[in-house]
Amino acid sequence: MRITHPITRILAWPVLSLILLSGCGAMKTANKAFERGQYNVAIPLYEKAARNSKYSAEANFQIGECYRLTNRMRESRPFYENAIDADYYDEAAEFYLAFSMKANEEYQEAQSQLDDYLTAATNFEYIERAKLESQNLDVVQSLLGEDSYYRVKNLEAINTPAAEYSPVYNKGELFFTRATGGGKVSKATGLAQTDLYKVKVNGARPDLSTLEMLDDLINDPLVNEGSITFSPDGSIMVFAKGNRGGRRGDEEVNLYETRYTRRGTWTEPRMIRASDPRSWDSGPSFSSDGRTLYFASNRENGYGGTDIYAATRDGRGRWGNVRNMGNKINTPGNEVFPYASPDGKLYFSSTGHPGLGGFDLFVAIRQRGQIAIENLGVPINSSADDFSLYLFDPAKGFFTSNRPGGKGDDDIYTFVNNDPDLKVVNYYLAGIAYEAVETDGQVENKILAGTHIKLIGEDGSILEETYTSNTGQYEFRVYPEEDYELIADKQPTHFTDREVFSTVGRSVDKSTLTELVTNRTFKQDLVLTPIVKDRAFVLENILFAFNSAEINDASAEELDNLVQILEDNPQIRIELSAHTDSVGSNADNLLLSQRRAESAVNFIIERGIDQDRLYSRGYGETQPIARNTNPDGTDNPEGRAKNRRVEFKVVEITEQINNQSDPDDPNTPEEDPEDRYFQGSGGGR
Repeated sequence: MRITHPITRILAWPVLSLILLSGCGAMKTANKAFERGQYNVAIPLYEKAARNSKYSAEANFQIGECYRLTNRMRESRPFYENAIDADYYDEAAEFYLAFSMKANEEYQEAQSQLDDYLTAATNFEYIERAKLESQNLDVVQSLLGEDSYYRVKNLEAINTPAAEYSPVYNKGELFFTRATGGGKVSKATGLAQTDLYKVKVNGARPDLSTLEMLDDLINDPLVNEGSITFSPDGSIMVFAKGNRGGRRGDEEVNLYETRYTRRGTWTEPRMIRASDPRSWDSGPSFSSDGRTLYFASNRENGYGGTDIYAATRDGRGRWGNVRNMGNKINTPGNEVFPYASPDGKLYFSSTGHPGLGGFDLFVAIRQRGQIAIENLGVPINSSADDFSLYLFDPAKGFFTSNRPGGKGDDDIYTFVNNDPDLKVVNYYLAGIAYEAVETDGQVENKILAGTHIKLIGEDGSILEETYTSNTGQYEFRVYPEEDYELIADKQPTHFTDREVFSTVGRSVDKSTLTELVTNRTFKQDLVLTPIVKDRAFVLENILFAFNSAEINDASAEELDNLVQILEDNPQIRIELSAHTDSVGSNADNLLLSQRRAESAVNFIIERGIDQDRLYSRGYGETQPIARNTNPDGTDNPEGRAKNRRVEFKVVEITEQINNQSDPDDPNTPEEDPEDRYFQGSGGGR
């Protein structure tokens, strides 16, 4: 069986460094092919050169590299060993020999090889990876010994001697990638060109009479396509497509998007903005709400060869805010083929986490605000490449493997999880955004569409964000035993609202459940106050000692809340005013109130607010909001207490500073034809 790299199904990796060798004609020709990334062409040329003892060491190492760079790690083993026996000078041979031993299930030999390598190693990057792999090898035996409820089966009806991989189910059809050929064979891997196929299925039973290749709109006859994903409603398709390589810097793999129209056709695929034309981007997967797209990329500044990334859809439907998923998921090795399951977990394949050989399948689970990584174990994983998992339902699904015993190269497998205690609980936080509209002294809450909502985690990071629908609704997935904060803004017209929310102590006892899947939704509405110039807001609990302007602890807490309002609403300038009752002379009260207003403003400036956004003013007793004395002339303590107050009011609304687009603002320019698909999106699973 031919073992190949799952991500070279679309396009071979770029050569990170060029090894300049000189020598016989075969060696020179082989080096040129290697430098062009034509590894499969280079192998027989290096084999010919290796017959000459002068070039034996270099040629054997280069053959090992050709196999490694196309992920045929098992085949690379004897060539690295031959190079070392011939006194090859580069420590990379000893480093990669250990990985080739692991790929051949020679775990003890691989551990010994790493130990020997580390005694004399000098390459920092190799040393760090060798230490990590040494730790990983310690876990292998426990993985092999674990009990499993998984059962796997080759989907023989679909598989051929060629490669089939990346299965995805959508509306009664199984989509997958197949190496069809069409007369084209990769000079890098020796594999046929790949295209996207679909077949109708009843569970795991395909109807082969319906098997067909996607049309030429999707499958370009000149390039490779592979790794497809669909939005939750099936109306958007994102897939990986190899570039034609017609110009420099455009020789990699990118993500393309197409939409299903009312006419029953797909639109012309377009590269998404989150894809980097200079990088290899593949393995896309929509989140269950369709707002996030996960994918693998070898773009710069990652943790290893390929990392898992996420992009989010803004209010106008454009993919952006690309972010690396971090070092809990990504390693110095390679992470590929992410899959976001409906129950909020992230599955992916990795060579960097503790595994059995090549790529193993892992799942990232969020637990109390932390990410835990679990190897799916045997029989899902093997010493070969196991990748591209997809769940048909929580207990069964598909994945890809090139393990021994298959029908050919990569094969699609089905799996069933027979765990009798398997229960899935999905937690959601949903609500409606309102604006508090005051009419004739009465406050009424009205639906506020297009409100930008952010879900903030315990560490202050943004976990998710969305816009409310035309009915003001939003929804987020949340997790058990965690604290959150919700931030709602619709700038520059409304004050930002913040609300805290917690799932701590509100988890469902799974032992009481009878259904496989249970959904629990928590409710949290949000009310935003319109920004109206010169409308006064009283700051409660701003208290001063007699004849004093000093800020006490209680007042500081309330002023900190005002600081938060100013930070959340950078478009406003305010007047902060202080007022007194009628005790004392008018002149003294004016001076005292001015001192108190200035003291409060200075406190806010010390908290980092620009002084140009603040005005202080003392009004003394000139603007009472209650009677200081009763009608009969007696003292009115309650009225005096109301009059002794600190207020703020918005005196200027500057140009909007927040960069978030309001999808319902008719003045927002139409920058993309695709924008119309997402007006008022959000809310609802």
